[in-house]
Formats: sequence, structure tokens, C-alpha cells
Amino acid sequence: MTRLACRLLRVIVPALVLSGCLFLTAFAQTSKPQAPDLLERAKALHRRVPLIDGHNDLPWQYRQKVNRDVSKIDISQPQPELMTDIPRLRAGGLGGQFWSVYVPVSMQGQEAVRATMEEIDVVYQLIRRYPDTFQLALTADDVDRAFKAGRIASLIGMEGGHSIDNSLAALRMFYTLGARYMTLTHGSNVPWADSATDTAKVGGLTTFGEAVVREMNWLGMLVDLSHVSPETMHDALNVTQAPVIFSHSSARALCDHPRDVPDDVLRRLPANGGVVMVTFVPSFVSKVVRTHDLKRQAERDRLRGLPGSTEQSVNEGLGRWDKANPTPHATLNDVADHIDHIRKVAGIDHIGLGSDFDGITSVPDGLEDVSKYPMLTVELIRRGYTDQDIMKVLGLNVLRVMRRVEDVSARLQNEREPSAARIEELDGKQGK
Repeated sequence: MTRLACRLLRVIVPALVLSGCLFLTAFAQTSKPQAPDLLERAKALHRRVPLIDGHNDLPWQYRQKVNRDVSKIDISQPQPELMTDIPRLRAGGLGGQFWSVYVPVSMQGQEAVRATMEEIDVVYQLIRRYPDTFQLALTADDVDRAFKAGRIASLIGMEGGHSIDNSLAALRMFYTLGARYMTLTHGSNVPWADSATDTAKVGGLTTFGEAVVREMNWLGMLVDLSHVSPETMHDALNVTQAPVIFSHSSARALCDHPRDVPDDVLRRLPANGGVVMVTFVPSFVSKVVRTHDLKRQAERDRLRGLPGSTEQSVNEGLGRWDKANPTPHATLNDVADHIDHIRKVAGIDHIGLGSDFDGITSVPDGLEDVSKYPMLTVELIRRGYTDQDIMKVLGLNVLRVMRRVEDVSARLQNEREPSAARIEELDGKQGK
């Protein structure tokens, strides 16, 4: 190689390297933000508005694990056996939580009323024990005040109409104790409303069931239509004067589970003003998981039907089936797909979040516990949701619904006194 060629290389090669570096720098500046940038943007949105989760079953975990003694599980410290503790709540940027005061439908009558009161007491104990973290919220303004004070607004949601033992007086007293929504049914029918996961008995709401909805409007209590049959959903929408919520449900068009919301109901939400709080329950959000669950149930039924079957033989057979058919996983993307669908059918103003953390035994990949909410926000950013749209999903939609429910209550309480309706008088023995 000549001296001239060497001199040219010494000049040209560094120039090419410098040009390449400048190109890469320019490309990096104009390309999409990388994950850390998206995560910081997501966390910033969580600091602007309260993320309000529609359903968390931590109070039930206290009942099951330590007989409601809140001193025995210190959630100020990491709790790996739970999906909820204060460090992870803070990491997740949660601003408001509807604590479910669930009791199973195996409890009926006075037992259910007492157990629900005990669950409400757990919520109050948690607020008393961790006053720097939790603050009782009874109104939308309370949520805002708690959020501005750096605390998690703690609201109370009743899960199942069996908790009121067919009594409007009990309903009113639960409201006085702080309950701000009631799910009309849980997994089984109540005498005045059909559940999504039971055999229909009354075709939606009975006359007394309609009176329950009207009294909830009068009180300012959110009517929660998770767990109810489509007929009950439509009847409630026909009766209510205030927006409804679905505290933890997703879109049935994407996952054909009876706990999800059909499109014909979603299409009614704009006129009603209500919100579907999209849940993280794997079998409600993943068609693959739902199909697997149905096949597993069919295998259980087959094993039970074999001559001489016992509980032990059924469990052993299911164990072999499980080994040959591993459970698939739902994902964070599945949850985001449901948000997309509800936005398409009902609109961005009718979406919220309702995880069902600590009420489920499995979780979607990417949404394992309460610290993971920002990752769902990141996914919505990736999908092109604007900051305003995301803030509506996080909590602004729910706050709007709460304020409208409060306004309707104020008007109705100026118009009439509490209802004296009784199920025996309205439904008799025949129901609807």
C-alpha cells in the first residue's frame, strides 16, 4: 500500500466512524422511547390522578389466614404469600382501592349479615393500623383529598346481595357503615336477582330486586353488575337512575365466560354513563385459559361418573390430567386487549380497572401483584392511548361515576323518604 493510500485511510476511516455515531445518535433521538422512558411516563401519570382499583379481597385473606386479627399479618412489610402489601401498593402507584367485604354464598341470612359486618371491621382496622397509608373514603371528594395527602383512599365494596338478607334496612345500615357499592349477586342467585353462574330462576330482577336498585340510587351506593346474569344487567340498566359499575369484569366477546360483559350491554353504557372495571382474572381474560378450565371440569365430571369413584380417585385422576395438560397462562396483553375492545364498543369514558388481587389463585404474566399496575399503563402507552385516555382508565372515569351517583342521591333524597318495601309484599312466593 502506498503512503498516499495510508494517509487517505487515516483520514477517511475516522470520518466514517464519526458519521456512523452521529447517525445512530440521531436515530436514537427520533425512535420510540425505550422501556425505562415508558415506565417513567406511566409512573408520572399515576402521580397525576388516583389509580382506583375496583376489587381487592385482602380483608377475606385476613379472615381465612388469621381469623381477622390484623396484627398477625403486618402488610407494612413484604408479604410473599399475598398479592397485596404496602411496599408493593406504593410501587404500583395505587391511589384508591375498593376493599371487597366478600362473604361466600354458603353464608345466608343473619350469618351473612354478621360476617359482612366483620369484614367491614377488618377494613376499619387496617385504616386505623396504617393511618399514614390508608384513609377512609366515602365520596369522590374524599378520594381526591386522600390522594393529595399521599394516602390510598380506602373504599368499601360489598360482594353479593345475600349480604343484606332481603332487607332494605340492612342495605341502608351497610351504607351507613361505609359500603359504597354492592354487587347484586355473587356466584349463586339471590331470591330477587339471577347470577351469571347459576341457573336462572327469576329472569333478571324481581319487583323487589328493582326496589333494591332504586334504594341504592337513593342512598348513593354504586350498583355493581359484576357476577349477575345478562338479564339482570339489562333489568338493572332499565331501572337505575344513576350510572352502574362492573367492579371486576371483562369483555365476553373476547373470552366467553359468563362473568364477562356482553357487547349488547357494553353498547348501553354510554347512555347510562357506567364503567366496566377490567379484571385480571385469568379465566375471564384469556380464551385459552377458559378453554383449558372447561376441559378440566369435563374431566372432573367424567372421573366422578366412573363406577366406584371416590374423592381420592377423582383427585388422583385430575392430578394425572393436570400433568399431561399444563395450565396455560393469561398475560398482561390479554388484559389490554379487553380494554381495547371495551373502548371500541362503549368508548374510553366507560373503562376502569378491577384486579381481584388476593381473590384469585393465579394471575396473568406481567400482572402478578399490586406493584405491577404501571406495566399495564406502559402497555396502553405502547398502544397509542393518550395521557388523557389513560388517566380516564386509571381513575377519572370512576370518579365521574361516583360524583354522578352522589348527585342522583341528593336529588332523590329531596323527593322521597327511605323505601319501606319488603320482599314478602312485592314478590310473595312467586317471584318475578
